Amino acid sequence: MAAGRDQAAVGRAAEGASTLPVGGWHWAEWTCELVGTALLLIGGLSAVCLDFAPGSPVASVVPDHSARLLITGILFAGTGSLVAVSPIGRLSGAHLNPSVTVAFWRRGHVHPHDLIGYIAAQVAGAFAGTALVRWWWGADARAIGFGVTEPGHGAEPLAAAGIEAVMTMLLVVGILVMVSSPRTARWTPLLVWVVVAVLVWQGAPWTGTSLNPARSIAPAVLAPNTANLWVYVAGPLAGSLLAVAISRVVPGIETRTAKLFHDRRYPSTLATSLPVAASLPVARS
Repeated sequence: MAAGRDQAAVGRAAEGASTLPVGGWHWAEWTCELVGTALLLIGGLSAVCLDFAPGSPVASVVPDHSARLLITGILFAGTGSLVAVSPIGRLSGAHLNPSVTVAFWRRGHVHPHDLIGYIAAQVAGAFAGTALVRWWWGADARAIGFGVTEPGHGAEPLAAAGIEAVMTMLLVVGILVMVSSPRTARWTPLLVWVVVAVLVWQGAPWTGTSLNPARSIAPAVLAPNTANLWVYVAGPLAGSLLAVAISRVVPGIETRTAKLFHDRRYPSTLATSLPVAASLPVARS
């Protein structure tokens, strides 16, 4: 009976009616999150190696450290945005970040099953991506500490956590605003690309600019260098919850979809009031 109600809810979404988040074992969506997060780490950490490892070819062309941070941010964020518009991103929603999933869960768009499944997949994908970067880049990956995020410029860990919270709040508020209108929802990956690139450019000297617990957990554990790992778990998650609190008091933030690139041709286990494909096999919860 529950599966029948879930199927009917997804069917209504094909006509533009609101749906509830769907429970069950959503292996396809979770696998997409795992693969997408692995690609994010491969692309992002490879950019760090390319731009900042000893003997970097980019450094000889762009000696300015700040300019190379901007290039790194563009490449890192660009990888995530490309995943979002790919078929795997269109199916899962391309959260690729526990902070994003938690925000959509608090907004009522993610079933607790998917909250657990998405975050587990994101962390697993981050480990897979970091391990591949460590193998592929070898000495260059070791030279950058496998991309571990750490406080810089003399910032104390608590201050770094606060900076991470503010930066993550800006990112998540931007996402929630963009997905609140059918006119802007499809442009969410572009906004994420610009916002994350700027935050890496300006924030990396202070915190390394994580914004994403999975992105920081995997390199820290594999390095290993976990002394300040709590900063990059607590900070982004606090920023995510702050963004949700802001969205509840600012008029016009309705969160129509929990996908960073909403494509009506793809089914959705995430709650939406935008049209989605009606045919979705639903597992019993």
